[in-house]
Amino acid sequence: MSSEIVSRPHVENFINWSKDKPKVLVLSADLTNSCEVGKWRDTYPERFFSMGMAEQNMVSFAAGLAREGFEPWLHTFAVFLYRRPLDQLQMSVAYPNLPVRFVGFLPGITTPGGVTHQAIDDVNVLRGVPNMTILETGDATEIESVLDVAHAIKGPVYIRMLRGEVSRLFDKSEPMQLNTARVLSEGSEITLLTSGITTEEAMRATKILRERGVEIQHLHISTLKPFEDPQVIAALHKAQKGIITMENHSVIGGLGSIVAELMAENAIGKPLIRIGLNDTYAHGASQKYLLNHYELDAMALIKKVEILCDKEFNISAEEIPSAREISVHSSAKVEAL
Repeated sequence: MSSEIVSRPHVENFINWSKDKPKVLVLSADLTNSCEVGKWRDTYPERFFSMGMAEQNMVSFAAGLAREGFEPWLHTFAVFLYRRPLDQLQMSVAYPNLPVRFVGFLPGITTPGGVTHQAIDDVNVLRGVPNMTILETGDATEIESVLDVAHAIKGPVYIRMLRGEVSRLFDKSEPMQLNTARVLSEGSEITLLTSGITTEEAMRATKILRERGVEIQHLHISTLKPFEDPQVIAALHKAQKGIITMENHSVIGGLGSIVAELMAENAIGKPLIRIGLNDTYAHGASQKYLLNHYELDAMALIKKVEILCDKEFNISAEEIPSAREISVHSSAKVEAL
């Protein structure tokens, strides 16, 4: 598990990536610096559009640009990409299957902004939109490589994007691949599927669980739609004691629901435990506090493994590798929200 912390990996990477792609445009909804494209705007001013706090208009405008052969990349907080302009997203972008990229920042409980800023049901809502691809970044390597993945898709793409100070969990030589899980560990007792920021938490727990003799097959998921990776189905079949999903999202309609559907379709009769927000809104606080309070952290995973194994491992919080402190007022962010 890497200890490297990358400050604002999207900023320079997106500028360099866009250099030879003149059809790539950026649209912002009054959150330009907050969504790490202020320097992009200054580098390519003729390709940048500030749409103000008018997300419905921004999505419709992007649809028009896409029809004219451009590739618009919308940057704003996730809640403002799927809650407010859902009708425009469906009818103007998804129905005609246009290449609009929705880059949604602050997924789940990565912000202290409370319910107005926390996208906890975005995967649930957008999974039901035909033609929509859904990707989620889990570290700096995936932030850097998600651009190529999204760019190669002909239709609309929604990205759950991380910002600020981000851990590098995966080697740069192993970029994100569409519809392909990362196998982080092998084992036959428990199959664990995690996405987004929960993967880092899970990696803290799986290390000590393996030391206690638990065989865990850990898969990191970065493509939430489509969800057709054959190695995922194989891993679900392999689990002897059960399956756990872990996500920075409601347990309703997200990764846990996707896996449950896959298990039913493939007649996989194993116990399934879903770790996520349990049909509740979260309040404002630091990410570390929220992960602990809503039982989305390493200790929560250990407790669920104990249930499936029918055994207590007596692991104390002090034994688990330390969690990275993410400051609410990090210098890598323009603002706390």
